[in-house]
Amino acid sequence: MKIRNEVKELNPYVPGRSQDEIAEEFGLKKEDIIKLGSNENPWGPSKMALSAVGEELNTINRYPESNLSDLKEEIANYSGVNVDEIIVGGDGADEIIDVLAKTFMESGDEFIVPLPSYMYYEFLFKPYGAIPVYGKWNLDDNTLNLVSVLNAITEKTKMIFLCSPNNPTGTLIPQEDIIEVLEKTKDKDVIVVVDEAYFEYSKINNVNLIKNYSNVFIMRTMSKVLGLAGMRIGYGLANAEMIQYMHRIKPVFSLTKLSYIAALNTLKDKKYIEESIEKGIESREFLYEGLSKIDSLNVFKSYSNYILIGIKETGFTASELSKELLKKGVIVRDCTSFKGLDEYWIRVSIGTIEEDKKFLTIINDILL
Repeated sequence: MKIRNEVKELNPYVPGRSQDEIAEEFGLKKEDIIKLGSNENPWGPSKMALSAVGEELNTINRYPESNLSDLKEEIANYSGVNVDEIIVGGDGADEIIDVLAKTFMESGDEFIVPLPSYMYYEFLFKPYGAIPVYGKWNLDDNTLNLVSVLNAITEKTKMIFLCSPNNPTGTLIPQEDIIEVLEKTKDKDVIVVVDEAYFEYSKINNVNLIKNYSNVFIMRTMSKVLGLAGMRIGYGLANAEMIQYMHRIKPVFSLTKLSYIAALNTLKDKKYIEESIEKGIESREFLYEGLSKIDSLNVFKSYSNYILIGIKETGFTASELSKELLKKGVIVRDCTSFKGLDEYWIRVSIGTIEEDKKFLTIINDILL
Protein backbone atom coordinates (compact mmCIF):
# COMPACT_ATOMS: atom_id res chain seq x y z
CA MET A 1 0.00 0.00 0.00
CA LYS A 2 1.55 3.30 -1.12
CA ILE A 3 0.77 6.28 1.10
CA ARG A 4 1.50 9.84 -0.02
CA ASN A 5 4.46 11.35 1.82
CA GLU A 6 2.38 14.35 2.91
CA VAL A 7 0.03 12.00 4.76
CA LYS A 8 2.83 9.89 6.26
CA GLU A 9 4.48 12.99 7.70
CA LEU A 10 1.26 14.48 9.08
CA ASN A 11 0.88 14.46 12.85
CA PRO A 12 -2.71 13.46 13.74
CA TYR A 13 -4.89 16.24 15.11
CA VAL A 14 -5.68 15.80 18.81
CA PRO A 15 -9.31 16.78 19.59
CA GLY A 16 -10.81 17.39 23.01
CA ARG A 17 -12.03 14.32 24.88
CA SER A 18 -15.71 13.41 25.16
CA GLN A 19 -17.81 12.85 28.27
CA ASP A 20 -18.52 9.25 27.23
CA GLU A 21 -14.88 8.19 27.08
CA ILE A 22 -14.04 9.95 30.35
CA ALA A 23 -17.02 8.36 32.12
CA GLU A 24 -15.88 4.91 30.99
CA GLU A 25 -12.20 5.43 31.83
CA PHE A 26 -12.69 6.82 35.34
CA GLY A 27 -15.92 5.11 36.34
CA LEU A 28 -17.92 8.34 36.48
CA LYS A 29 -21.52 9.17 35.62
CA LYS A 30 -21.70 11.05 32.34
CA GLU A 31 -24.19 13.55 33.75
CA ASP A 32 -21.75 14.47 36.54
CA ILE A 33 -18.89 15.35 34.18
CA ILE A 34 -18.19 19.02 33.48
CA LYS A 35 -16.95 19.53 29.93
CA LEU A 36 -14.69 22.57 29.74
CA GLY A 37 -12.38 21.37 27.00
CA SER A 38 -13.94 22.01 23.58
CA ASN A 39 -15.14 25.65 23.55
CA GLU A 40 -18.81 24.73 23.17
CA ASN A 41 -22.00 26.55 24.16
CA PRO A 42 -22.91 24.90 27.52
CA TRP A 43 -26.53 26.12 27.48
CA GLY A 44 -27.60 24.00 24.53
CA PRO A 45 -29.11 24.90 21.14
CA SER A 46 -31.92 27.27 20.28
CA LYS A 47 -35.35 25.85 21.15
CA MET A 48 -36.62 27.35 17.89
CA ALA A 49 -33.99 25.35 16.01
CA LEU A 50 -34.80 22.17 17.93
CA SER A 51 -38.48 22.47 17.08
CA ALA A 52 -37.76 23.11 13.40
CA VAL A 53 -35.37 20.15 13.19
CA GLY A 54 -38.00 17.91 14.76
CA GLU A 55 -40.54 18.90 12.14
CA GLU A 56 -38.11 18.01 9.34
CA LEU A 57 -37.08 14.55 10.55
CA ASN A 58 -39.46 12.83 8.15
CA THR A 59 -37.80 14.53 5.15
CA ILE A 60 -34.28 13.12 5.60
CA ASN A 61 -34.92 10.67 2.77
CA ARG A 62 -34.56 13.67 0.43
CA TYR A 63 -31.40 15.48 -0.61
CA PRO A 64 -30.72 18.75 1.23
CA GLU A 65 -30.92 22.21 -0.26
CA SER A 66 -28.02 23.13 -2.55
CA ASN A 67 -28.57 26.84 -3.13
CA LEU A 68 -29.15 27.73 0.55
CA SER A 69 -30.55 31.09 -0.54
CA ASP A 70 -32.67 31.70 2.56
CA LEU A 71 -29.83 30.66 4.88
CA LYS A 72 -27.46 32.98 3.03
CA GLU A 73 -29.98 35.79 3.43
CA GLU A 74 -29.97 35.24 7.19
CA ILE A 75 -26.17 35.12 7.29
CA ALA A 76 -26.00 38.28 5.18
CA ASN A 77 -28.26 40.10 7.63
CA TYR A 78 -26.32 38.74 10.60
CA SER A 79 -22.93 39.63 9.14
CA GLY A 80 -23.61 42.82 7.19
CA VAL A 81 -22.52 41.52 3.77
CA ASN A 82 -24.14 40.70 0.43
CA VAL A 83 -25.47 37.23 -0.35
CA ASP A 84 -22.88 36.71 -3.11
CA GLU A 85 -20.12 37.32 -0.54
CA ILE A 86 -21.02 34.18 1.46
CA ILE A 87 -19.99 30.52 1.27
CA VAL A 88 -21.55 27.96 3.64
CA GLY A 89 -20.01 24.59 4.41
CA GLY A 90 -20.52 21.47 6.48
CA ASP A 91 -18.02 20.07 9.01
CA GLY A 92 -17.93 23.44 10.75
CA ALA A 93 -15.34 25.90 9.50
CA ASP A 94 -13.03 22.98 8.72
CA GLU A 95 -14.63 22.38 5.34
CA ILE A 96 -14.15 26.08 4.55
CA ILE A 97 -10.42 25.71 5.33
CA ASP A 98 -10.26 22.64 3.07
CA VAL A 99 -12.00 24.47 0.22
CA LEU A 100 -9.54 27.37 0.59
CA ALA A 101 -6.68 24.90 0.17
CA LYS A 102 -8.27 23.17 -2.82
CA THR A 103 -9.10 26.44 -4.56
CA PHE A 104 -5.94 28.47 -4.05
CA MET A 105 -2.98 26.34 -2.95
CA GLU A 106 -0.55 24.37 -5.12
CA SER A 107 2.14 21.97 -3.98
CA GLY A 108 5.12 23.97 -2.74
CA ASP A 109 3.10 27.06 -1.85
CA GLU A 110 3.62 28.45 1.65
CA PHE A 111 1.07 29.50 4.25
CA ILE A 112 1.85 31.43 7.43
CA VAL A 113 0.47 30.62 10.88
CA PRO A 114 1.57 32.53 14.02
CA LEU A 115 2.13 30.04 16.84
CA PRO A 116 0.39 29.03 19.00
CA SER A 117 -2.84 29.00 17.04
CA TYR A 118 -5.50 26.63 15.71
CA MET A 119 -3.57 23.63 14.41
CA TYR A 120 -6.22 22.39 12.01
CA TYR A 121 -5.08 24.93 9.38
CA GLU A 122 -1.88 22.94 9.05
CA PHE A 123 -3.64 19.59 9.26
CA LEU A 124 -5.85 20.44 6.28
CA PHE A 125 -3.29 22.29 4.15
CA LYS A 126 -0.28 19.95 4.33
CA PRO A 127 -1.95 17.04 2.47
CA TYR A 128 -2.09 19.29 -0.61
CA GLY A 129 1.66 19.83 -0.51
CA ALA A 130 1.42 23.28 1.09
CA ILE A 131 4.29 24.23 3.39
CA PRO A 132 3.69 25.87 6.79
CA VAL A 133 5.79 28.84 7.83
CA TYR A 134 5.49 30.02 11.40
CA GLY A 135 5.13 33.46 12.88
CA LYS A 136 4.57 33.79 16.60
CA TRP A 137 2.54 35.27 19.42
CA ASN A 138 4.21 37.10 22.28
CA LEU A 139 3.20 35.00 25.26
CA ASP A 140 4.71 37.48 27.71
CA ASP A 141 2.04 40.08 26.90
CA ASN A 142 -0.42 37.94 24.89
CA THR A 143 -0.15 39.84 21.60
CA LEU A 144 0.49 38.96 17.97
CA ASN A 145 4.13 39.39 16.97
CA LEU A 146 3.29 41.34 13.82
CA VAL A 147 6.91 41.64 12.71
CA SER A 148 7.31 37.85 12.72
CA VAL A 149 4.36 37.55 10.32
CA LEU A 150 5.53 40.31 7.99
CA ASN A 151 9.07 38.92 7.90
CA ALA A 152 7.78 35.44 7.03
CA ILE A 153 6.19 36.61 3.77
CA THR A 154 8.06 35.46 0.65
CA GLU A 155 7.30 35.03 -3.03
CA LYS A 156 6.01 31.55 -2.16
CA THR A 157 3.46 32.80 0.38
CA LYS A 158 -0.11 32.21 -0.77
CA MET A 159 -2.12 32.43 2.46
CA ILE A 160 -1.81 33.87 5.97
CA PHE A 161 -4.00 32.77 8.90
CA LEU A 162 -4.80 35.34 11.59
CA CYS A 163 -7.11 34.01 14.28
CA SER A 164 -8.91 36.75 16.23
CA PRO A 165 -9.73 36.01 19.01
CA ASN A 166 -6.85 33.59 18.76
CA ASN A 167 -7.23 29.97 19.80
CA PRO A 168 -5.82 29.10 22.35
CA THR A 169 -4.55 32.46 23.68
CA GLY A 170 -7.85 34.40 23.54
CA THR A 171 -6.03 37.36 22.01
CA LEU A 172 -7.62 39.95 19.74
CA ILE A 173 -5.58 41.23 16.81
CA PRO A 174 -5.93 45.00 16.39
CA GLN A 175 -7.47 45.82 13.01
CA GLU A 176 -4.56 48.11 12.20
CA ASP A 177 -2.26 45.06 12.38
CA ILE A 178 -4.52 43.10 10.04
CA ILE A 179 -4.56 46.06 7.65
CA GLU A 180 -0.75 46.20 7.70
CA VAL A 181 -0.63 42.55 6.62
CA LEU A 182 -3.27 43.18 3.94
CA GLU A 183 -1.41 46.20 2.60
CA LYS A 184 1.83 44.26 2.31
CA THR A 185 0.17 41.36 0.50
CA LYS A 186 -2.58 42.92 -1.62
CA ASP A 187 -0.41 43.03 -4.76
CA LYS A 188 1.29 39.68 -4.12
CA ASP A 189 -1.64 37.31 -4.76
CA VAL A 190 -1.79 36.38 -1.05
CA ILE A 191 -5.05 35.70 0.79
CA VAL A 192 -5.27 36.83 4.43
CA VAL A 193 -7.69 34.60 6.33
CA VAL A 194 -9.11 36.21 9.47
CA ASP A 195 -10.58 33.42 11.57
CA GLU A 196 -13.47 34.89 13.56
CA ALA A 197 -14.83 31.64 15.02
CA TYR A 198 -15.24 33.38 18.39
CA PHE A 199 -15.92 36.97 17.32
CA GLU A 200 -19.30 37.22 19.06
CA TYR A 201 -17.64 36.91 22.48
CA SER A 202 -15.43 39.91 21.74
CA LYS A 203 -18.16 41.95 20.02
CA ILE A 204 -15.50 42.97 17.47
CA ASN A 205 -15.24 41.90 13.84
CA ASN A 206 -13.37 42.82 10.65
CA VAL A 207 -16.10 42.47 8.01
CA ASN A 208 -15.65 46.11 6.96
CA LEU A 209 -12.31 45.12 5.39
CA ILE A 210 -14.05 43.14 2.64
CA LYS A 211 -15.09 46.37 0.92
CA ASN A 212 -11.52 47.65 0.64
CA TYR A 213 -9.43 44.49 0.27
CA SER A 214 -10.02 41.80 -2.33
CA ASN A 215 -7.51 39.51 -0.59
CA VAL A 216 -9.24 39.20 2.80
CA PHE A 217 -11.33 36.18 3.78
CA ILE A 218 -13.36 36.13 7.01
CA MET A 219 -13.98 32.65 8.40
CA ARG A 220 -16.69 31.79 10.95
CA THR A 221 -18.48 28.87 12.56
CA MET A 222 -21.87 28.14 14.09
CA SER A 223 -20.32 25.77 16.64
CA LYS A 224 -19.73 28.34 19.39
CA VAL A 225 -22.23 31.09 20.28
CA LEU A 226 -24.85 29.60 17.96
CA GLY A 227 -24.77 26.27 19.81
CA LEU A 228 -24.54 23.96 16.78
CA ALA A 229 -21.20 22.18 17.27
CA GLY A 230 -22.86 18.81 16.65
CA MET A 231 -24.42 20.01 13.39
CA ARG A 232 -21.05 21.06 11.86
CA ILE A 233 -21.78 24.33 10.05
CA GLY A 234 -19.28 26.99 9.01
CA TYR A 235 -19.29 29.95 6.65
CA GLY A 236 -16.92 32.36 5.00
CA LEU A 237 -17.20 35.98 3.91
CA ALA A 238 -15.19 37.58 1.10
CA ASN A 239 -15.50 39.41 -2.19
CA ALA A 240 -17.90 37.82 -4.66
CA GLU A 241 -15.20 36.71 -7.12
CA MET A 242 -13.30 34.73 -4.49
CA ILE A 243 -16.52 33.13 -3.27
CA GLN A 244 -17.53 32.21 -6.81
CA TYR A 245 -14.29 30.28 -7.41
CA MET A 246 -14.61 28.48 -4.07
CA HIS A 247 -18.11 27.32 -5.01
CA ARG A 248 -16.61 25.50 -7.99
CA ILE A 249 -14.75 23.25 -5.54
CA LYS A 250 -17.12 22.96 -2.57
CA PRO A 251 -19.28 19.80 -2.55
CA VAL A 252 -22.86 20.65 -3.53
CA PHE A 253 -24.56 18.79 -0.66
CA SER A 254 -22.00 19.25 2.11
CA LEU A 255 -24.57 20.75 4.48
CA THR A 256 -27.10 18.16 5.65
CA LYS A 257 -30.82 18.90 5.56
CA LEU A 258 -31.09 19.02 9.35
CA SER A 259 -27.96 21.18 9.71
CA TYR A 260 -29.45 23.61 7.21
CA ILE A 261 -32.73 23.78 9.14
CA ALA A 262 -30.90 24.19 12.46
CA ALA A 263 -28.70 26.99 11.13
CA LEU A 264 -31.57 28.86 9.49
CA ASN A 265 -33.75 28.83 12.59
CA THR A 266 -30.94 29.60 15.02
CA LEU A 267 -30.12 32.77 13.10
CA LYS A 268 -33.79 33.74 13.27
CA ASP A 269 -33.74 33.31 17.06
CA LYS A 270 -32.28 36.71 17.93
CA LYS A 271 -33.07 36.43 21.64
CA TYR A 272 -31.23 33.12 21.89
CA ILE A 273 -28.12 34.57 20.22
CA GLU A 274 -28.13 37.65 22.44
CA GLU A 275 -28.51 35.56 25.59
CA SER A 276 -25.79 33.11 24.49
CA ILE A 277 -23.34 35.98 24.03
CA GLU A 278 -24.13 37.66 27.32
CA LYS A 279 -24.10 34.44 29.36
CA GLY A 280 -20.87 33.40 27.67
CA ILE A 281 -19.14 36.66 28.55
CA GLU A 282 -20.47 36.48 32.10
CA SER A 283 -19.10 32.94 32.51
CA ARG A 284 -15.70 33.89 31.03
CA GLU A 285 -15.28 36.84 33.37
CA PHE A 286 -16.41 34.76 36.35
CA LEU A 287 -13.82 32.10 35.53
CA TYR A 288 -11.10 34.68 34.92
CA GLU A 289 -11.73 36.35 38.26
CA GLY A 290 -11.80 33.04 40.13
CA LEU A 291 -8.71 31.57 38.46
CA SER A 292 -6.74 34.80 38.87
CA LYS A 293 -6.95 34.38 42.65
CA ILE A 294 -4.75 31.24 42.46
CA ASP A 295 -1.17 32.53 42.70
CA SER A 296 0.42 29.55 40.94
CA LEU A 297 -1.59 30.10 37.73
CA ASN A 298 -0.69 32.43 34.85
CA VAL A 299 -4.19 33.31 33.63
CA PHE A 300 -4.49 35.02 30.25
CA LYS A 301 -7.13 37.68 29.67
CA SER A 302 -9.50 36.38 27.00
CA TYR A 303 -11.96 37.82 24.52
CA SER A 304 -13.35 34.41 23.58
CA ASN A 305 -15.18 31.60 25.38
CA TYR A 306 -12.05 29.97 26.82
CA ILE A 307 -9.05 30.95 28.93
CA LEU A 308 -5.42 29.90 28.44
CA ILE A 309 -3.61 29.15 31.70
CA GLY A 310 0.09 28.68 32.34
CA ILE A 311 0.58 26.12 35.11
CA LYS A 312 4.37 25.76 35.41
CA GLU A 313 4.44 27.10 38.97
CA THR A 314 1.90 24.50 40.14
CA GLY A 315 4.43 21.67 39.89
CA PHE A 316 2.15 19.81 37.47
CA THR A 317 2.54 19.33 33.74
CA ALA A 318 -0.57 19.88 31.62
CA SER A 319 -0.98 16.14 31.24
CA GLU A 320 -0.73 15.56 34.98
CA LEU A 321 -3.11 18.36 35.99
CA SER A 322 -5.60 17.41 33.28
CA LYS A 323 -5.64 13.84 34.57
CA GLU A 324 -6.18 14.99 38.17
CA LEU A 325 -9.14 17.05 36.97
CA LEU A 326 -10.49 14.13 34.94
CA LYS A 327 -10.48 11.94 38.03
CA LYS A 328 -12.83 14.48 39.61
CA GLY A 329 -15.06 14.73 36.55
CA VAL A 330 -13.72 17.88 34.86
CA ILE A 331 -12.52 17.93 31.24
CA VAL A 332 -10.10 20.72 30.27
CA ARG A 333 -7.78 20.93 27.27
CA ASP A 334 -4.19 19.81 27.67
CA CYS A 335 -2.44 22.21 25.27
CA THR A 336 0.77 20.22 24.91
CA SER A 337 -0.18 19.34 21.31
CA PHE A 338 -0.35 23.03 20.31
CA LYS A 339 2.83 24.02 18.49
CA GLY A 340 4.31 27.06 20.18
CA LEU A 341 3.36 25.91 23.68
CA ASP A 342 5.27 23.61 26.00
CA GLU A 343 3.86 21.05 28.43
CA TYR A 344 2.75 23.64 31.01
CA TRP A 345 -0.43 25.06 29.49
CA ILE A 346 -4.12 24.16 29.74
CA ARG A 347 -7.17 25.78 28.20
CA VAL A 348 -10.48 26.05 30.04
CA SER A 349 -13.78 26.67 28.23
CA ILE A 350 -16.77 28.44 29.72
CA GLY A 351 -19.45 26.45 31.52
CA THR A 352 -22.67 27.42 33.20
CA ILE A 353 -22.03 29.46 36.35
CA GLU A 354 -22.90 26.39 38.41
CA GLU A 355 -20.31 24.34 36.49
CA ASP A 356 -17.76 27.15 36.83
CA LYS A 357 -18.20 27.19 40.61
CA LYS A 358 -17.76 23.43 40.83
CA PHE A 359 -14.63 23.58 38.67
CA LEU A 360 -13.11 26.39 40.74
CA THR A 361 -13.71 24.42 43.92
CA ILE A 362 -12.06 21.33 42.43
CA ILE A 363 -8.99 23.08 41.04
CA ASN A 364 -8.49 24.95 44.30
CA ASP A 365 -8.63 21.63 46.16
CA ILE A 366 -5.96 20.20 43.84
CA LEU A 367 -3.61 23.19 43.89
CA LEU A 368 -3.97 24.70 47.35
